[in-house]
Amino acid sequence: MSVQRMPAAEVPVSVELVRRLVAEQRPDLAGLDVAVLANGWDNLVCRLGDRLLVRLPRRAMAAELVAHEQRWLPELAPRLPLPVPAPVFAGRPGHGYPWPWSIVPYLPGRVAADTPPVSSAAAVALGGFLAALHTPAPPDAPPHASRGIPLARRAEGVADLLARLDDPSRRVAAAGLWQAVLEVPGWLGPPQWLHGDLHPANLLVERGALSAVLDFGDLTSGDPAGDLSVAWMLFDADHRSVFRAAYGAADDHTWQRARGWALVLGLVFVTFSVDNPTMAGIGERTLDAVLG
Repeated sequence: MSVQRMPAAEVPVSVELVRRLVAEQRPDLAGLDVAVLANGWDNLVCRLGDRLLVRLPRRAMAAELVAHEQRWLPELAPRLPLPVPAPVFAGRPGHGYPWPWSIVPYLPGRVAADTPPVSSAAAVALGGFLAALHTPAPPDAPPHASRGIPLARRAEGVADLLARLDDPSRRVAAAGLWQAVLEVPGWLGPPQWLHGDLHPANLLVERGALSAVLDFGDLTSGDPAGDLSVAWMLFDADHRSVFRAAYGAADDHTWQRARGWALVLGLVFVTFSVDNPTMAGIGERTLDAVLG
């Protein structure tokens, strides 16, 4: 497998920068402890005291995504059946840092990538969450170049990803599945609200129950099949059936496209996560599920 590392930060981000921005723009919070929680592809995430987080984009592309969260998540959150990190403060550029940033609630739990929920209740909860989210989106919903789109528009990238697979039998099986899903009719309904980046590292589990959904930076609209691909990332075959029943709106074509999206995203995760074992593990498990 030919792999690539996570994108580098385009500007310096640090705990000290977070402290300076908070002190300037939210002096009432300046006395709270700041500590790194995660340093991902797009954001530096820091604890701010016991109840808050700071999300600081590492790249210009991610800054645009933070702006989408600030605009739309407070509007969507009240109708969703699981907690989401709707921003409580929209930060401004400052101290040489050029982009918007957010303060959001701290939601307790561990990521499902590390502690996957193995219960029908979790499958019902996630299916119900997506049923509540997947409603017709307004015309000014954030566009996205690679999510919510017809699968055929990912063909060039998928061909490159398939060529990177070292295991010949896996490569043949993946190529066959990819060709099959390209023949499935596309989404014909109105564009639906989508999370856009729904995978086990963006789901929280507490005491064995699904407790929150994180990171709406890729929020967009389009074909709901992309979000439904999480079923292959998180659940076994039996719990996928429970999830599908709880969602209630996935016809056979949508479900087949969801499997195709799971293949695409599994390939992306294993290819670009050499220095992120969590995401690499999600990718491997997803490919095992879709090709099994």
